Amino acid sequence: MSDDSAPVAITLAETARLARVGRAAVSNWRRRYDDFPEPSGGTDSSPLFALDAMESWLLRHGKIQERTGALDRLWPRFEGLGDLDAIGVVIATLGARLADLPDPDPRPSTKVEQSLVREAVAAAKGQDPLAVFNYLLDRWLRAFVRQVSTTPRPLAELMSLIAADQHTGTVRRVFDPACGIGTLPLAALERFPDAEQAGQDSDPIRCALARARLRLAAPGMRVDVRAADTLLADTFSGVTADVVLCDPPTNERDWGYSELTTDPRWLYGHPPRTEPELAWVQHVVSMLAPGGTAVILLPPAVASRRAGRRIRGALLRSGVLLAVIALPLGAAPPHGIGLHLWVLQAPPEQAGEDVLFVDTADCRPTDSLGRQVVDWPAITQRVLAAFRKKAAEGAVRVPVIDLLDEQVDLTPARRIPASAASTATELRRSWKRLDVRLSAITELRETLSRVLPGPPAPGPPMISVAELEKANAVQILTGRSIPEGLPRRSDQPGNAHAVLELNTLDNQSAWLSDLDVQEHGESLLLTEADDLVVISAARLFDLWVETRAGVVIGPQLQVVRADETVIDPWFLAACLRAPDNIRRAGGHASSSSRVDIRRLQVLRLPREEQSRYGALYRKVVSLEDSLRAMSNEGALIRRTMEELISAGRFPRD
Repeated sequence: MSDDSAPVAITLAETARLARVGRAAVSNWRRRYDDFPEPSGGTDSSPLFALDAMESWLLRHGKIQERTGALDRLWPRFEGLGDLDAIGVVIATLGARLADLPDPDPRPSTKVEQSLVREAVAAAKGQDPLAVFNYLLDRWLRAFVRQVSTTPRPLAELMSLIAADQHTGTVRRVFDPACGIGTLPLAALERFPDAEQAGQDSDPIRCALARARLRLAAPGMRVDVRAADTLLADTFSGVTADVVLCDPPTNERDWGYSELTTDPRWLYGHPPRTEPELAWVQHVVSMLAPGGTAVILLPPAVASRRAGRRIRGALLRSGVLLAVIALPLGAAPPHGIGLHLWVLQAPPEQAGEDVLFVDTADCRPTDSLGRQVVDWPAITQRVLAAFRKKAAEGAVRVPVIDLLDEQVDLTPARRIPASAASTATELRRSWKRLDVRLSAITELRETLSRVLPGPPAPGPPMISVAELEKANAVQILTGRSIPEGLPRRSDQPGNAHAVLELNTLDNQSAWLSDLDVQEHGESLLLTEADDLVVISAARLFDLWVETRAGVVIGPQLQVVRADETVIDPWFLAACLRAPDNIRRAGGHASSSSRVDIRRLQVLRLPREEQSRYGALYRKVVSLEDSLRAMSNEGALIRRTMEELISAGRFPRD
């Protein structure tokens, strides 16, 4: 069989994506339906299924309404190339042909890659070329999310908006010296539609993707994207731009410290080996045309590291630095760090008197699911207000002379006084949240206090978990090892899968992306809604109902999954957590004995009565959760009040 006609095979995770359900649902279908398609390849732990057979089954059972499109069918063939660069070359070549550009260098080198380009071009006929290209580019980015870092679109829009706000003249050229796949130039199109978009990047494949992406987005636009190392081989030397936007690589040690000792770009001092970011800052400034504006994304340490204080001082004295803006956690990778934006201008004839500092770290409210999210509209509003007014919430202008101390620290949080209005705003929010908690606690207290225990029943009928397992009323699943280095430890984005491991239960910050789960799904254990999670290590036993589906369960943990037509999971949890039950199920050989989950006993009750007990226990758990949340809110109020008192913010008698 030729490569062109090779059948498409998909995994269970890809099947879940087709049907728009969780992977656990597909695994359940495979168990329940006798006619579920048989694997066509793969392994026992990661089977593959023929796409045609799977789609026919999904259509027959009403799981999908129509078959997948031509591009969806092609994508598994792209994935079959198995290499980031190989897939990137094919997509870049497709983009070049759709945009009437010459094929990029490197070009597809194998017959399979060349065939894929032809098939993708054919599949794109009659469709929007930009939509086709963006679809494949997005799939590529999601497939290699850990290897390809891009500037988030909201951040790119904010950077271009700041540049547009600060640059009052005509913008003829916008430049990005670390353009990657072109996210920043693409955002700049909306603000500067008549400007030439220029960029440079050390990766030729990403340059080719950026070139095609920009040309497809604006067919008549002038695009000049070149592949070379910006610091070591500046192909735009002598070329200036009115606006420069840059999200440079960070923490690079081999950036050219020795080779570039006498480089004319170092107007403010030769950057130390450990300060590559200040090399990028000076490169950006060197590219600005008179009156030009630059916005560059930097790690927060650049503002305060001792090695860079001399260069920071020179930037201040020259008037090049206009503002430093602190972003909230999660605004851009790495998500566990609050990054900074530096706003720069071409060296002015007369240095400015002050520098603007803006802190948006608190623009990170909690959503309805209890997750902290980045509030981009609030960030944009605060930043623009700070630039346009002398005084704004979370912002302050500091005279340059006050910044030129021994440290030359440019960290916004250390310059903006604690008496900023945001502290008072947070206090008001805390009181409102506390009122909600108190109302919930009062309501639960009134409900639960009316429930009185009846007389003890002599020898109530019991059944063990082992017997329930034999009757298929429950499943006991053991947590699985997670590939080393895969869990991330920053704050979780909205579509992340929480990871529960024994050593991180006290600080549940580990997570996997949806793509991680799709890629490794067959080797992971994921919860379904209302599973019981069990810790049964030596000298340690705990159990709770996990209401979230899709939580990844690590080793040394177990999952008890109840057949809800037979047993109520909340009733089951209440029985299994009973102290006497746990004591009887534990071994007595030593003080470090482990509780055997299968020895725990469950009261025999009709299903309807189980539900009544389960609903009661659910209220008890809600009461405990509300009390814990109220305690946390009280600690937050205390800290906020301490800040306000220390700033003298309360009226005096």
